[in-house]
Amino acid sequence: MMQIVRIGDGSTERHTADHIGAKAANLAGMASLGLPVPPAFVLPVKLCAAVIEGDPHAERHLIDGLREGVAFLEGVTGKRFGDRRAPLLVSVRSGAARSMPGMLDTVLDVGCSLAAVRGLIRQTGNPRFAWDCRRRFLEGYSSVALGLDPAPFSAELTRIISAEGAENDRQLDCEALERLAMAYHDLVEDDCPSEDPEAQLLGAARAVYRSWMSERACAYRRMENLEHLRGTAVAVQAMVFGNRGLTSGAGVAFSRDPSNGAVEPVIDILFDAQGEDVVSGRVTPLTEAALVDALPAVAVDLRDILARLEREYEDVQDIEFTIENGKLWILQTRAAKRTPRAALRIAVDLVHEGLITPHEALRRLKCVNIDSIVNASLDGAGKPIARGVAASSGIAVGRAAFDTAGAERLAGAGDAVILMRPTMTTDDVAGFAVAAGILTAVGGRTAHAALVARQMGKPCIVGCAINFDASARKAQIGAAVIQEGDWLSIDGDAGAVYLGRGKIVEQRPDDELAEFARWRSGAHHRAPRSEPASNC
Repeated sequence: MMQIVRIGDGSTERHTADHIGAKAANLAGMASLGLPVPPAFVLPVKLCAAVIEGDPHAERHLIDGLREGVAFLEGVTGKRFGDRRAPLLVSVRSGAARSMPGMLDTVLDVGCSLAAVRGLIRQTGNPRFAWDCRRRFLEGYSSVALGLDPAPFSAELTRIISAEGAENDRQLDCEALERLAMAYHDLVEDDCPSEDPEAQLLGAARAVYRSWMSERACAYRRMENLEHLRGTAVAVQAMVFGNRGLTSGAGVAFSRDPSNGAVEPVIDILFDAQGEDVVSGRVTPLTEAALVDALPAVAVDLRDILARLEREYEDVQDIEFTIENGKLWILQTRAAKRTPRAALRIAVDLVHEGLITPHEALRRLKCVNIDSIVNASLDGAGKPIARGVAASSGIAVGRAAFDTAGAERLAGAGDAVILMRPTMTTDDVAGFAVAAGILTAVGGRTAHAALVARQMGKPCIVGCAINFDASARKAQIGAAVIQEGDWLSIDGDAGAVYLGRGKIVEQRPDDELAEFARWRSGAHHRAPRSEPASNC
């Protein structure tokens, strides 16, 4: 029988990323350090290809592994999967041997049947929270596991928001969320095993494995030279809930700024929210200042954990976290994606701090084009027409494009492109690849798509006040109307947007480059006979 890997059973055994994926391997590592990690179990990478191919033996292993794992989670949490009194809900997450942020699928709140909704209300006395979990489950499962068109769900959400006079779903009360959940139920009634938690879990696990072959995942692996990877693992984790009220929330944090390398954490959070709200880029989150004001003890704990993880893994960490009723939980950690400029500064600083050797710094910079690293500024751009949140550093000047097809068309004609979107999603990854810079109306600097922009070294501004007219292929920023093909300039350090074709002025970071040159000149004296695999 296939062996599942349990996380949270007190084991200190180390597991390789090739076996259970980097995300789960780091989760197990954090649990062994005694950090607050929700219990989980993992189905291995080796099952991925066989599940995708429909191998009946793999299907049997999958079913047996899920049953064994759920029994483990029930034992450590004291809850029962889908129960009407003390329900256990789980998240079903992906995890390849190398990080692929946002490219693979996740399903949250699995097990949230109508019986479980009643159990959540009984447990918490919070019906708004219970119905919010139900509608979130139906929305996510229908898209990921059933492949249903999201348009009817979006239409129902818009209708109820409008009827309630609300601005967004976060303002809906308990009764409105119940109506929304029941409307979603009607949309999936013929397709979704919404009252059978075991069937929900099996469908979610299959979908996460199959997301390995999604168009965006395949495109990302081609661009990042990851086509040697064998598949994704599936991690099933007990849910902790950031949507239980104003002392709960979800967020993403970096131990240092991945855009410019500054030695200062970057923390984004949304209160009364789940993690998908933050990483999807659909909502512009709050900053660390809001967390300090609302939950100062949690803010201190979060900074302490960031520093500890950075020391443990000897690199800048990107974590996802949830706060449930004032308690901090860490859901994942990984080496942060960073711009080339940040990569150089971080390598220099880590050497100075004694966390890594110059030889290790050279290894980490092996895939960075050092000659391309500059500190850029705009000259003669005039006054900015708008400001947003700086998500990835650098300067870009190009013609405006409003979708991936437009970006590819303009780039194919030989022009630099600024890709403008209402929000960034990882479905736009092909557009990122041809764009010189990225500009969005909503989203946060810690969203998955912003991570990809940084990894690609693309200047990026999010949360900018843009009104799009998709049918006319134009957008308005303040008083300025921008047609597709118009020239724009963006400053990814200041978060500023300018009309026209500004001039880029470049300076080299001479001190850091000089240190890099000293390392390289002495590398042959220190190089070991063998090296670990590159983390490029």
